[in-house]
Amino acid sequence: MADNLSKYRAKRDFKKTAEPSGKVEVKSSNRRRFVIQKHDATRLHYDFRIEMDGVFKSWAVTKGPSLDPQDKRLAVEVEDHPLDYGDFEGTIPKGQYGGGTVMLWDRGYWEPDGSKSPEEALAKGDFKFKLEGDRLRGSFVLVRMRGKEGEKRANWLLIKHHDDFSVDEDGAAILEVNDTSVASGRDMEAIASGKGRKPKPFMTSSAIDADAVWNSSEGLAAEDRKVGTKTKPKAAKKASETQMLSFIEPQLCENLDRPPAAKGWLHEIKFDGYRIQARVENGDVTLKTRKGLDWTGKYSAIVRCFSNFPDAIIDGEICALDENGAPDFAALQAALSEGKTDDLVYFAFDLLFEGANDLRKLPLIERKERLSALMADATGDPRLRFVEHFETGGDAVLKSACKLSLEGIVSKKGDATYVSGRTKTWAKSKCRAGHEVVIGAYATTNGKFRSLLVGVNRGNHFVYVGRVGTGYGASVVNKLMPRLEEMKSSKSPFTGIGAPKKSDDIVWLKPELVAEIQFAGWTADGQVRQAAFKGLREDKPAEEVEAEKPAKPTETDVADPENDAPAKPRASKYRKGAKADVMGVLISSPDKALWPDALDNEPVTKVDLAQYYEAVGPWLIDHIKGRPCSIIRTPDGISGEQFFQRHAMQGTSNLIEQVTVRGDKQPYLQIDRVEGLAAVAQIGGTELHPWNCEPDQPEVPGRLVFDLDPGPDVDFDTVIEGAREIRDRLEELGLVSFCKTTGGKGLHVVTPLLVPKGKKLSWDEGKAFAHDVCREMARDNPDLYLIKMTKSLRNGRIFLDYLRNDRTSTAVAPLSPRARPGATVSMPLNWTQVKKGLDPKRYTIRTVPGHLKDSTAWQDYCDGQRSLEQAIKRLNKRR
Repeated sequence: MADNLSKYRAKRDFKKTAEPSGKVEVKSSNRRRFVIQKHDATRLHYDFRIEMDGVFKSWAVTKGPSLDPQDKRLAVEVEDHPLDYGDFEGTIPKGQYGGGTVMLWDRGYWEPDGSKSPEEALAKGDFKFKLEGDRLRGSFVLVRMRGKEGEKRANWLLIKHHDDFSVDEDGAAILEVNDTSVASGRDMEAIASGKGRKPKPFMTSSAIDADAVWNSSEGLAAEDRKVGTKTKPKAAKKASETQMLSFIEPQLCENLDRPPAAKGWLHEIKFDGYRIQARVENGDVTLKTRKGLDWTGKYSAIVRCFSNFPDAIIDGEICALDENGAPDFAALQAALSEGKTDDLVYFAFDLLFEGANDLRKLPLIERKERLSALMADATGDPRLRFVEHFETGGDAVLKSACKLSLEGIVSKKGDATYVSGRTKTWAKSKCRAGHEVVIGAYATTNGKFRSLLVGVNRGNHFVYVGRVGTGYGASVVNKLMPRLEEMKSSKSPFTGIGAPKKSDDIVWLKPELVAEIQFAGWTADGQVRQAAFKGLREDKPAEEVEAEKPAKPTETDVADPENDAPAKPRASKYRKGAKADVMGVLISSPDKALWPDALDNEPVTKVDLAQYYEAVGPWLIDHIKGRPCSIIRTPDGISGEQFFQRHAMQGTSNLIEQVTVRGDKQPYLQIDRVEGLAAVAQIGGTELHPWNCEPDQPEVPGRLVFDLDPGPDVDFDTVIEGAREIRDRLEELGLVSFCKTTGGKGLHVVTPLLVPKGKKLSWDEGKAFAHDVCREMARDNPDLYLIKMTKSLRNGRIFLDYLRNDRTSTAVAPLSPRARPGATVSMPLNWTQVKKGLDPKRYTIRTVPGHLKDSTAWQDYCDGQRSLEQAIKRLNKRR
C-alpha cells in the first residue's frame, strides 16, 4: 500500500494541508466502500473513489455523476488515495495540490457487477459495478477511452446502466437537489468557513459498524443511531449457572399501533423472516423454530458459521435480503423451496445462555452487551449479524424505518428480563399491516388460479377475513398450486356471517396452510383491504392464527397521547372499505383522487383510471402486448411521489406478465391482456412506457419513434409543421408514419417496421437511421431544429429526440394517460387532424373514450409496416 500512495504523498505537504496522510486506523469491513467528494478546486468536479487493494482507486468526474444512461461523464483517473481520505471534509489551502473546498457528497458500499474480478475489469478498461450509497444506487460502468499521444492520465467514461434507479432525462438533477454533505449536513459555504458540525466518520475506527444494514441518509438519522463501538460487558448479576437447556420457548411481542415513547425502551428493526433459536454446545449447532421444530438441516451455511462459537443459546431471525439490504420474505420462501440458503443472514438480538450461565434474569441491555461482545469475538462472517438498537424516541425510529420500506420496529424495555410467551415488555409497531392467515379456499378465472380466500380463528370459529388478490407471479403460483391441491375439501371450512357461498369458481380447502400477507388495514366488517400474498409460513400451526388488533400504548409510555386520535376519514361515495370491480379486478380505495381534475374541475379517481383503461383497452393493448413495459406509478396522486417501475416486484398481479430479457437478471413487466390494465390501475399506474421492439422479440426494433420536444417560445403550430416534415422525409425513404400527441407539449411521429424473416436489423442500425434523419433536418434548418439535448440551446427551437430508439428506451404508449395536470392522454391522430389549431389538451381521460368511438386513426397501422433496410439504402444513396 505504501507504493500505491507514493504519488499521493509526493504531491502534498501535510504540514500545510489537513488531508489525511494514510496513517490513521481504518475500520475493517466485509463490504467494499466508496465515497464521492464534491471538490471546488480550480474547476468544480466530483471525486469518485472506490475501495480496492487497501486504497481508494480514484477518478475526477468533471461534470459529476448522472442518473441518465444517455449521459457519458468524463472521469479522469487520478492517483490512489488512502482509505482515511473517505472521512475528509474541509478546505485544502490555496497553493496546495487540489486547493479548494471538499464536501462528502455521497458514500456507501459497492460490489463488482459481472464475471470478471474488479482488478481484471479495470485492466481491461470495462469496469462494471453496483453502488449502494446514500444518493447513488444501482449499476454503473467505467469505460476507458482510447488514449491520445502525450496524455499523462487515463480518461474514462462513467455511465449509468438502465435499472430501477436510472432516469430518462435530466440525470444531473440529483447534483442540484442534493447540495449538502451526507456526513455533516453542511453546504459548501459552511464547510469553507469551518462552521457547523464535524462530519460523521465512515472509514475510521469511530465509524458506524460497516456491516450494519440500512446505513444510508434515507435511513435512520445519524443522531438516532447507536454507533458501532463495542461496550465492554458488565459483570453478570449472579446469573444462575445450570445445565444449558435444549430449547427455550421464545418471548413474543404485543401489538401497538405506535411505539412507546417513554425512556428506558430500546428500539430494533423488525425483521421479516423466520424466528430461529440457535444453540451451540461443544461445536454442535442446532437451529429451532419458535415452536421448537428442528430446522438445522435447512440452513447448512449458517450452521457452519456458528460451529466455531462457544457454547450459547442465541435468539434471532433468519432473513433473505433484497438488493437494497432489506429483508424480503418472498425471497426467503424462494430460497427455502429451492434449497439455496447459503446467502441467508442470521440477525442475533438476544443471548439467553452463555455456556452454562442462564442469562434470562439479567436486564436486556446487559444481555445485549454480552451478545455484542460474543459476536465480535467469534465471527467476521457477514451471514451472522448483531442487531443494533436505538434509544431515542420510538416514533422517530419507526418513521425512519417506514421511510426505508421496512416492516416496522420492535421496542423492548431495557431493564426487563427474558420471559417466554407474549409480554408487555416487548412490543411491535408496523409500518404496513402484516398478518398471518389460514388459507380456506382459492378462486379461479377460466380454470386458472386467481386469488386465495383466507380466515383466522376467533374462539371456536374459523372466520372469513377476505381475499388475497395480488402477489402471485407465475413461479409463485407454480409452487403454491401443488400444496393447495393436497388440501382440497368437499365443503367450506368457514363459519359465521359473511363467509363466501359455494360457486363454480371456488375450490374449498382444509384450513391447514398458513400464509403471510401484507394488507392496507381492516374494513369496518373485519375484512382485509388490499391484501398481497408474501409466502407460506411453515413454522406456525393453523390453530394458533388469530386476528391481531394493535392496541394503544399506555399513557405512561406515550409522549403525547393526543396524537393517538384517529384521522378523520375522507368523504367517499363508496362504503368504507368497499372495492370496485373493473374487469374482474378489485380496485381498492376506488375514489382516491389521482389527478385534481381533467380540466373540468372534477377529480380523476383510481376507479376512473381503471374504467378508462377498460374503455380504451381493446385498442391500446395491441400497441403494448409482447413488449416489456415500464409503468409510472402515482399511488398518492400526481402531486405525490412518483415511481418508475420496470421490474416485477413483490405483490405484482398475475394479470401482468413477467419476462426476462438479455442482460438483466430481474424480470421485466409486460401487459398482454386487457385485464392487466385494471391491475395497473390498482397500483396507481398512470403512465405506460413500452419498448419499441417487435412483439415478443425484444432484440428486434419493431418501430421508430421521433419525438418533437419544443423549447420555450415555440408555439404548437410550429411543432405540427415539424411533425409533417418528418412524415414527408420518411415517405421519401419509403416509410409510412403515424402521429400522436405526447400528452404534453410535443408530438410523436411513429413508423412501424417490417421485420424480415432472415437477418434482422439491430437496434444500433435503427437508432443510427433515426439520428441521420433528424440530423438532416437540423442541418437544413438549424434555426428551428437541433439534435443536442442541451436545454440552454433550445430557446425558440425544437429538439428532435431520436434517442427513443435504443434497445431499452421507451416511449409513452398510444392512449396512455400522463401523470400531469389535466389528466391528458397521448392521443393517436389521423394526419388530417395534424394541422393548425390542434389543441392536445382536449384529449383527456374524460374525453378520449368518446373521441375514440368515431376515430379511424391508426386503423391501418399494421398495413404501414415497411422495410427499414430499404429506407437505409435510399438514405445512403442521396448523400
